[in-house]
Amino acid sequence: MSTELLGALGIIAIIVALMLKFWLGAAFLIIGFLGYGLLDGWNKALLMIPMQSFSTMTRYDTTVIPMFILMAAVSASTGISGDLYRTARVWFGQIRGGLAMATVAGCGMFAAISGSSMATSMAIGKAAYPELRKYGYDERLAAGSIAAGGTIGNLIPPSMGFILYGILTETSVGNLFMAGILPGLLEVVLYMLVIYLICRLKPEMGPPGPKTSIIEKIVSLKDTWHMIALFLLVMGGIYLGIFTPTEAGAIGAFGALIITFFTRRLTLGRLISSLKEAAETTGMLIMILVGVMIFMRFLTVSGLPAFLGNYVTTLHVQPMLIMLVIIIFYLFAGAFMDILACIFITVPIFFPIVMELGFDPLWFGVIVVMMFEIGAITPPMGLNVFVLSAATDVPVMTIFRGIVPFLIADLARVILVVAFPAISLYLPMVMRG
Repeated sequence: MSTELLGALGIIAIIVALMLKFWLGAAFLIIGFLGYGLLDGWNKALLMIPMQSFSTMTRYDTTVIPMFILMAAVSASTGISGDLYRTARVWFGQIRGGLAMATVAGCGMFAAISGSSMATSMAIGKAAYPELRKYGYDERLAAGSIAAGGTIGNLIPPSMGFILYGILTETSVGNLFMAGILPGLLEVVLYMLVIYLICRLKPEMGPPGPKTSIIEKIVSLKDTWHMIALFLLVMGGIYLGIFTPTEAGAIGAFGALIITFFTRRLTLGRLISSLKEAAETTGMLIMILVGVMIFMRFLTVSGLPAFLGNYVTTLHVQPMLIMLVIIIFYLFAGAFMDILACIFITVPIFFPIVMELGFDPLWFGVIVVMMFEIGAITPPMGLNVFVLSAATDVPVMTIFRGIVPFLIADLARVILVVAFPAISLYLPMVMRG
């Protein structure tokens, strides 16, 4: 058996383990260890496990994970999602379709502190769905705007997808954060445009809400300014080079604690709950990351990534055509797998191929995260749809019907980012000077 074939069998084994709901970290570690042992000897494999585990857990960029998770946990536990939605509602609610637009805007703002699409869908969904139905919004538009808006959580930084992609590919996490900002804002704008067109064609689907004065709009900002300021501090510090992403994560976590404490939202119970949630999530991600790094060592020894990269470069086809195939693969893969699991499995395989084809790693990182966003609301297994259905009791098929117009907007966004890489690369280029 060739080493490349053994590497391919290892990937198949990981997919089977995922389908059987085997714990992902253990699957990567065991399969990586067995494959490495078969190729390079069992003594080296036994030594590789503690060495790789230690190097992974003590990497400087790995420490960014618990910091941003703690910032998100503290912010989410104190009811900030409801404040963000209510502010967006005051600003947009009086126009036709405005409450749905406010939902998307609220998702975008909450995404800036949560970094998770499922958390965004659940948090904003609980606050927004009853309001949308109260003012007579069509059930499909109400649920569709929440499910689609939730996917912004993986693109607007701090995004856990970008953090893990950066660690796996040794790409600057700070540059990835910057690369996601403009595509994320483009997503918000396109979703609002979709809502405007739907309500223009079918006014009964999104009737206007109560009017608000300019004074009420300004007053509504009082409950959101601190979180907006926190986001600007964190991302502005990274953009200006004042501190690294890891330092920014520490500042964000500390800032969230200070802000929620002085606004009297951080009770002892909420603090303990947030710390427990952050510790559990961090432990899970770190253990999976250790397993993935061991599995990547196995793949490197097998020569499969290098073999695929060399093979692809010998094909007499345009590199963009190969990228199109990868994008289509991610569209379907994202519909069946969680974004983090899919990143762990596919990035070690596709990244060397993409680099051989000469594409920018930041641009590819944005493409990967965008495709998983779309997959999270794509039938038949869009995970965000099932999370929202559980949170609001809306039938799954109703939500799937509601997200169709937003999926069209998503595909348009992908085409724009692929055709104009500057959308994702402009801010990192400016940041690098």
